[in-house]
Amino acid sequence: MELLIADFAERPRSRARTADVVRGGIVARLAAVGLCGFTLKASAQVPASLTALGCCAAIFMSFGAALWSQLTIGWQWSAPDSAATTAAMVVMSVAMLAFGVLALAAAAPVLWSAGSRIACGRRHGLLGPTALVVACAVIMFVGGRHFGNGWPGTGGHPWARQGLVPGGVAAFAWASTLSVSSYWAHPGALAGFPAAELAWMALSPLAMAGLAGGSAALIRRTELSARVLAFEARLGAAACAVMAVFLGGCGAWIIDGEPGPGNLFRPGVIDAAGAVVMTIAFVAARQAARTARLGTVRAVRAGDGRA
Repeated sequence: MELLIADFAERPRSRARTADVVRGGIVARLAAVGLCGFTLKASAQVPASLTALGCCAAIFMSFGAALWSQLTIGWQWSAPDSAATTAAMVVMSVAMLAFGVLALAAAAPVLWSAGSRIACGRRHGLLGPTALVVACAVIMFVGGRHFGNGWPGTGGHPWARQGLVPGGVAAFAWASTLSVSSYWAHPGALAGFPAAELAWMALSPLAMAGLAGGSAALIRRTELSARVLAFEARLGAAACAVMAVFLGGCGAWIIDGEPGPGNLFRPGVIDAAGAVVMTIAFVAARQAARTARLGTVRAVRAGDGRA
């Protein structure tokens, strides 16, 4: 602080100093949320990094599911003309399945630990996030099932590999990500949507944000053992690998740009924008996963873990 005051006295205006202060502030904020550095205690560093990783993964898969559901609609109606689009569909579908398995594996120990603490009366700080997670999960499930009945892939023309993705799963993914749409830039066309669908397009992002936020609060407030934290860190690294595979398939489809039969597989501006958001989320998730992994090692060395 004294050096900074002296520097202000010598140089009232300095772009280099301003840039350095901004950089230092950004690094401090990123360290506080677990994306870089080790300014937190060893016991708090890993949960913070895992929280950041979970939020990045939620953003990635929200846009990823929207892009994937667009491909599943065309897939129900006709085979793609392009080998790149076919490969992208297969790769993205496998990645979606793998990501779902990893998400369930990551959620199980956190929910078990939170439930055990609540059952034992140690519920301070856990009831609110748990209620939020349950409420948002119910909203997403009910809304996804209800609006999935209007899935455009229903009644598609049968062909050899049409059943790659179950129709119910594709319909649910489509309905859950209706808010990721270029129609927001066209108010006139958006006004023609049914009122219930418009309400769902506004509500579903809030429910997904609530689900991610509640889960993040549970991770940070539940006292997870060092072993569970290390397990979650490994799952985070695996999730980043799945994100990279999914992003590769998505990029192959967008770069190929083949519209396919009836223009069913044509990537649009919203798809390219979604890929950019997914790339940013992937980079941040990878950094959080690396920090979490290093944090588990640091916690073990410091003897900070809980058995």
